[in-house]
Order: sequence, then C-alpha cells, then structure tokens
Amino acid sequence: MKQIGHFIAGGVTTGSGRASDVFNPATGEVSASVALASAEEVGVAVAAAQGAFRDWADTPPIRRARILDTFKSLIWQRMDQLAEAITLEHGKTFEDAKGEVLRGLEVVEFAVGAPNFLKGEFSENVGRGVDVRSIRQPLGVCAGITPFNFPAMVPMWMFPVALACGNTFVLKPSERDPSVSLLLAAYLKEAGLPDGVFNVVQGDKEAVDALLAHPDVRAVSFVGSTPIARYIHQTGCANEKRVQALGGAKNHMVILPDADMEMAANALMGAAYGSAGERCMAISVAVPVGDATADKLIDTLLPKIDALKVGPGMDLASEMGPLVTKAAQDRVNQYVGRGEAEGAKVVVDGRNFTAPQGYEGGFFVGPSLLDGVTKEMSVWKDEIFGPVLSVARAQNYAEAVDLIHAHEYANGTAIFTRDGDAARAFSQDIEVGMVGVNVPIPVPVAYHSFGGWKASIFAEHHMHGMEGVRFYTRLKTTTARWPTGQRDDPQFTMPTLG
Repeated sequence: MKQIGHFIAGGVTTGSGRASDVFNPATGEVSASVALASAEEVGVAVAAAQGAFRDWADTPPIRRARILDTFKSLIWQRMDQLAEAITLEHGKTFEDAKGEVLRGLEVVEFAVGAPNFLKGEFSENVGRGVDVRSIRQPLGVCAGITPFNFPAMVPMWMFPVALACGNTFVLKPSERDPSVSLLLAAYLKEAGLPDGVFNVVQGDKEAVDALLAHPDVRAVSFVGSTPIARYIHQTGCANEKRVQALGGAKNHMVILPDADMEMAANALMGAAYGSAGERCMAISVAVPVGDATADKLIDTLLPKIDALKVGPGMDLASEMGPLVTKAAQDRVNQYVGRGEAEGAKVVVDGRNFTAPQGYEGGFFVGPSLLDGVTKEMSVWKDEIFGPVLSVARAQNYAEAVDLIHAHEYANGTAIFTRDGDAARAFSQDIEVGMVGVNVPIPVPVAYHSFGGWKASIFAEHHMHGMEGVRFYTRLKTTTARWPTGQRDDPQFTMPTLG
C-alpha cells in the first residue's frame, strides 16, 4: 500500500507512530496510508523552517520571484499529474480538478510580482533634512492548515505569497487527500527553493495544536468550518500569533423576475452541484423573487438535473463525482431527510441515486432539489457541503435581502437580473464579503483578495492579493535625519516636523 509521509528540510520522511487511511471516493477502497505527525515531528518541521528563515528573508525579492516563476512553469507542465492526484483522493471530476489547479496557479503568478509589491514608500524632506521610508518585512515561520475540498488551490492561496514576502512555511494539509501536498513540495524543490523554506506535516488535531502552540510559528492561515476557524483564531491569538481563519458559508443566489432564466439555471447547476457541492463558495440556496419566478426556475432546472452525469471523477463524461468520505455521504443523505421532515418538498431526491456499475462502493449521492425551504429549517441554517440545492421563495426584493442578512454566514452571494439599478443596490447594500452580479461563484482573481464577513471569517486580512501581502508582512517605518553641522537645542515637547 502507498505510504504518504511528511516533507521536512527538503526530503520526504515516512513518519512514525500513528497513521490514517486514505480512500478512493469513487470505489470506497483504501488507496493509501498517511502518517499523522506527532508534536515532536511538527517541532522538527518548524525548526527546519526557522533555520532557513534568515537566509531566505535576505534573498533578494527578484531571486525569490524567479524560483516561484520556475515553480509556476512546472505546474503548467504537470497539471494533469496534480489533477489526477486530486481526483483519486478527493473525488471531484478530472476537469474540475484541473480548474482548481489553475485558480491556485493564478496566485503563484501574482506572487511572482513580489519585487513590485514589496517596494515600500518614501517621503523626502518631511521636515528640514528629515526623510521617512516605510518597508514591509517578513514575519518568520508561517503555517497553513488547509481543507480537503481544495488540496491544491487553498494551499496555493497561502504559501506562494508567504514565500514571495520572505517567510518560510509549514503546510498541514487535510489527511483525507494528502498526496498533492508532496507533489507541490517536490516541484518547489526542483524549482530551486532552498531546503527548509517549505515543509509539509501530515496530520490531524495533534499537528494543528502543535503548530498553534509552537513559539516559532508567527502566523497561521486556515480554511475550514466555522467552529474550527473560531478555535484556530482564539487559540492562535492567545498564543500571540497573527491569524487568518476562514470558516463556513451558506451562499444565496437571488433571481429577480427579469433574469435570463436559462442563464440563471445553468449558473445554479454548476454552482450548486459542481464538485458535488463541496465548495465554500457553492450556491446552496436559490432565492427566486415571486412564485412565478420560482416555478419557472424549478421547471428550467429539472431537465438539467435529470441530465446531470454523476460518476467517477476520472471518467471524462462525468460532470459530478462522489463525496470525499462515507461520513460525508451519510451526512448529505440525512440532511435531505431532515429537510423533508421539517416541511420542505423534495422535488429531486439524491438519496435514490444508483452508483455506476463497478463503483457500487463509492461515496456517491445524486443531486437533490428542495422547494419551500424556510429559515427555520436546518437545510437553510447549516452548511451541508453536498449537492443539495434549496429553494427559499421570497415575495419581493426586500424579503430576499432580509433572508440573506438573517444568516450567520456571509461568505458569498449573487444576484441574477437585467436591472442595473437593482444589481448596483444589491452590490452596495448586501452585507456579504463577495458578491456576484450574474456570476454565480464570485471568487476573486488572485490580484484581488478572498474572504467573507460575519461568521465566515475570523481575521483582519483576507487571503491572497494585497491583503495576503499585508498579512504575511509587518510594516516598519524609519524616520532619519543626517548631521549637517547645525545643532538643535534639546526639546522637551512633542516633536513636530514641517
């Protein structure tokens, strides 16, 4: 059986002690065993990163950028290798996995611009003979704790910017799909990254807690569920670390009566059922305004749902793959049943899905569509993280907005309309971090920044883009005067310039 270990100080280590099974979601079979790091092993990785920090921080930004540029080229060349590794352990379709890699690659492309975004600022002669300059300097050892649903993209939201800024990095990926992390580490080494600058520790809560407690870890980035994000933030801050912790989501899409219904339905298909709904930016609640709009939306969706091809991710005909684990499969099925018990109408029941021949043991669930969902129901309140689309009808625009504002999460949202006034008002007034106008999954491009509001984030800075640069650096301002032969008398009041 394949053994998946850690990557520390430039080499793969097998790990010692505990391990966990890794499954192929399409078959349900165990495909590998992954080591689970102890606190001591985490300490070894942090020590390697700490030892490499000073030399890496002193490396000119242009040289750091060249290494990342070579890394970028290797990803382009080996995208299929990464995508296959994702599909075989996560379950998403091969084409979806390639799309994930591409979105992560965008952040690497942004990070290659480090010499530009690390230039700093300078003001000459702010007072007679006095100059001021501001620079951004790296923090030290940074850690990334990443989720199973994007094993390539989310780590690449973090470490390329951290490395470009002169930090070293320890990645703790999900133990459910760990292989991609070692491929990324190998590519970085091949690109010329010095040993110890990037490290990987596989593991579970023990590894997470060790990173949160280690005094040499200066910053922690996290993406996952809200309860864990809150824990990461509280624990990391209590240990005097800089923390950005992105949590859960329940994303709504408002469909106004004037919307292009075919466009809206196609958008919902991808946003609700793509990657089997295992996305923090998935649209899980459609909010049509008016019963006529709702009826038309459902009528447009039904033949598309019926035609959706569900199968193993490596089958290029598949449009939706299995869920990541048996526990995830059971959870989704239970939520559909709970929605029905609470009064929702199950228009399409994914619990009845029959797996393709030869994949009967896979963790498959079909697409589900629930109508008549209200904010009192668990299917509206909870992040299901599966292919379940709820339709929550609103009688007017204000009711639709109130429904969104009533939720504890505020990660992403969208509106579909031809009305520019309504779209502009929605974009301005909605209390959600990322907004789409006729765009169902408004994930910002890499040179902007990703992050929600409310219980979807615990941080002062969002991820990647210039927000990422600000998170992975600290500001230093120097005010300087050079002797000119003129001497000032002592001053005992607040000094002023000008």
